[in-house]
Amino acid sequence: METSDLKIISADVRKDIIKMLSLAGTGHPGGSLSSVELLVSLYFKHMKFNPKDANDQSRDYFILSKGHVCPVLYAVLARLGYFNPDELCTLRKTGSRLQGHPAKDKELPGIEISTGSLGYGLSIGAGIAAGMKQSKKNNRIYVLMGDGEQQEGSIWEAAMSAAHFKFDNLCAIVDDNGLQIDGATKDVMNVNPLADKYRAFGWNVIEIDGHNLEAVDKAYLQFKTEEGRPTAIIAKTVKGKGVSYMENLVEWHGKIPSKELVEKALAEIDRSLR
Repeated sequence: METSDLKIISADVRKDIIKMLSLAGTGHPGGSLSSVELLVSLYFKHMKFNPKDANDQSRDYFILSKGHVCPVLYAVLARLGYFNPDELCTLRKTGSRLQGHPAKDKELPGIEISTGSLGYGLSIGAGIAAGMKQSKKNNRIYVLMGDGEQQEGSIWEAAMSAAHFKFDNLCAIVDDNGLQIDGATKDVMNVNPLADKYRAFGWNVIEIDGHNLEAVDKAYLQFKTEEGRPTAIIAKTVKGKGVSYMENLVEWHGKIPSKELVEKALAEIDRSLR
């Protein structure tokens, strides 16, 4: 798939996110929007999966560690045919399979594990990676985390073990948008220099612009050729990317735009393709 195609898909996913959250009246737009290119490139170009059989044993695994940004994952899965896109409008509704955080018990195809409490996704990914290695299988495991999430100690226990056991089938992706619910990550609990930390733990580290689809593509390709150690992709992103009044503002971590602002956001996203 060409970069131009991925740009169109990314814009469509952004519009899905805005519409879903507007209908729900609650949720997390900022981090969902900052993760778009990372997931679009991964799913539409790099991962092995089968929408008709979500439990296909040859599939790659995706763990959304920062579970609150599930709107971006739901939008991508729907566009790939895991479920009917009409179901997106049920986000956070009573009885919906599209909960405010991914819920495995709702039996939504494409959801590998329930997440929400931050800090556990990398440990889960490392566990799956260990199982694949022991079974001599070639499945790859991708884990998307937030930069604020790096403040959790469990992240670094997993990072240490993944490097020690040489899990080169494991790729950690950090959506480094610099903001978390309480403010700037550097003010709440500074995690920088993040790339140096992963290098010190023995990881292959790739630093990229997380909105540059060519750079994202190259990073995933590099991960696939790395041997003997796990890969961490530190993706510098913009919280609220694609919607000017949301970009780099912490208040849009969990705030829903008014009807008028929804229309403004959708128009801006459309203009970005011209």
